[in-house]
Amino acid sequence: MTMDDRFQLLRMVEAFLFAAAEPVAERDLEARLPEGADIAGLLEELTGTYANRGVNLMCIGGRWAFRTAPDLTSRLQIERQVVRKLSRAAVETLAIVAYHQPVTRGEIEEIRGVAISKGTLDTLLEAGWIRPKGRRQTPGRPVTWVTTEGFLDHFGLESCDALPGVQELKAAGLLDARPAISTLGAQMMAAAGPRESDEEDEDGEDGEEALSGEDEAAYERLADEE
Repeated sequence: MTMDDRFQLLRMVEAFLFAAAEPVAERDLEARLPEGADIAGLLEELTGTYANRGVNLMCIGGRWAFRTAPDLTSRLQIERQVVRKLSRAAVETLAIVAYHQPVTRGEIEEIRGVAISKGTLDTLLEAGWIRPKGRRQTPGRPVTWVTTEGFLDHFGLESCDALPGVQELKAAGLLDARPAISTLGAQMMAAAGPRESDEEDEDGEDGEEALSGEDEAAYERLADEE
């Protein structure tokens, strides 16, 4: 392959990634490029090219996308009110799924110490941050939940392995006398933006209730489609 041919391939990969609305998998790039193209090498070269630019080429959940350089993020923030339907219970549930996935509703309730209200998983599912992933091979075969690539993209994580560990949280002063899961939830709340209301919190955690049979059946149907 000549230098001109490789340069043309680099331009094609760059154009595909720039035009994509969502992070792109390597297999999708491979399908668009000539057979035998060195996808990994091309991505590595582009990553180096954009390393010191205003936008960086980043791998997010095994997929590739251009994102604003981390050191410039604070200068580009636009202050505006964003309506969110996230309660404290929702962000704590999201934190549990992120750190314990795959996890069932019952396991989430055991960790939090209270039942999950019927709208909590719905909210996270609609936000595109969690999804069902099969059933646990235990009595009742409960549906298990995992985070999505949308979750990784929103919180700027390459993978769930990039979530901060206990020692990192302690070093940052983010673990104190409060329960750890509340601290992690507070972090996710801050990253997600302001809430629409605190109605779910006002009910008190003891007022949360288990999902209805219809809700459970709906989630199981979703799991069957996975």
